[in-house]
Amino acid sequence: VVFKVPEKGMEYRLVRMVAKNAEIILKHQQEVKGALLDLKNYLKIPKLPRRIEGFDISNISGKMAVGSMVVFEDGAPKKNSYRRFKVNTTGPDDYAMMREVLTRRYGRMKRENEPGPDLVLVDGGKGQLNIALEVFKSLEIDLPVIGLAKEFEHVFIPHFSSPIILPRNSEALHLLQRVRDEAHRFAVTYHRKLRSQNLEHSILDEVPGIGAKRKKNLLKHFGSLENLQNASIQDITNVKGISKNLARDIHAHIHKP
Repeated sequence: VVFKVPEKGMEYRLVRMVAKNAEIILKHQQEVKGALLDLKNYLKIPKLPRRIEGFDISNISGKMAVGSMVVFEDGAPKKNSYRRFKVNTTGPDDYAMMREVLTRRYGRMKRENEPGPDLVLVDGGKGQLNIALEVFKSLEIDLPVIGLAKEFEHVFIPHFSSPIILPRNSEALHLLQRVRDEAHRFAVTYHRKLRSQNLEHSILDEVPGIGAKRKKNLLKHFGSLENLQNASIQDITNVKGISKNLARDIHAHIHKP
């Protein structure tokens, strides 16, 4: 086999670019492998955490709560495996919400005899970790699980009262942070979507004379239905396109028993 290596011109620059890209990819793979090996040693888990599943909860005072599950394989997001959950638990109880989400996810995993992840990460400290352990015990499954607390980036592991503090510049910690932050982003994005849908199908749809444009103006002006409910008739007439008679109808409708 004869290789012809260009020494100048466009082909030479392309070869250099390919070589540089290969070098970058190889370096990244080595960093990821090192991070996974460090995690295995730090967390004392049985094998490399090639598949990590991360969970987070998003809600406002217990309302419209959602849960998220993100998946990282070999240090990279696997977005087609992400899952989102509408949480049925009522009231501002993040522990109960996390319990519901984990039970739904891993109950299904057990029923369908799916392979489990190499590591489960829950957003939070000792309390959230204990919830995960309770769920796994009730389902009679054994999965490595940790909690990652936001404030000091402490890592909580089972059977230890004190957290593990990973070096701030370690790739192992950076990987856990990426999983945690991605779970948070995914949960918040879904929560915002549901809130937007809720606003689109609001009590204003029941008021005669209120179409999509006027509803949009009202919500933009007041920011929320709660603020609109606290507004006077005069406040409502200050909105573009709302007459005094229509303001009276809106005010009466949103305050009817």
